[in-house]
Amino acid sequence: MSAVVARARALVGVPFRLHGRSMAGLDCVGVAAMALGRTAPDAYGLRSGDVERAEAWLRAAGLRPEEAGRPGDLALVQSGPLQLHLMIGTGNGFIHAHAGIGRVVETPGASPWPVIGWWREA
Repeated sequence: MSAVVARARALVGVPFRLHGRSMAGLDCVGVAAMALGRTAPDAYGLRSGDVERAEAWLRAAGLRPEEAGRPGDLALVQSGPLQLHLMIGTGNGFIHAHAGIGRVVETPGASPWPVIGWWREA
């Protein structure tokens, strides 16, 4: 198992909080940052649906785009018309901050949303 997946699994159950960056509450960017051991940006554009902006800050965070995902990679997905979302691939599913459920969850199977791209630590 990748170290990123192990760190992400340790976050399962943490409450969802928009712009959350601590164990008191996390959003998808907070989960990704904590699992990768990086600082999350304050303004990231996922709620604007701006794919180019999201990809720019993923590159700035030291990640590189990949053709296919492997455990520990980030999936950038289109979760709504103007909503992007990050999930951590586990190999058998995803770990992400689920606003509807209100906490960080691990879900089995394929992404419920279209995957725009995969990102890996450089």
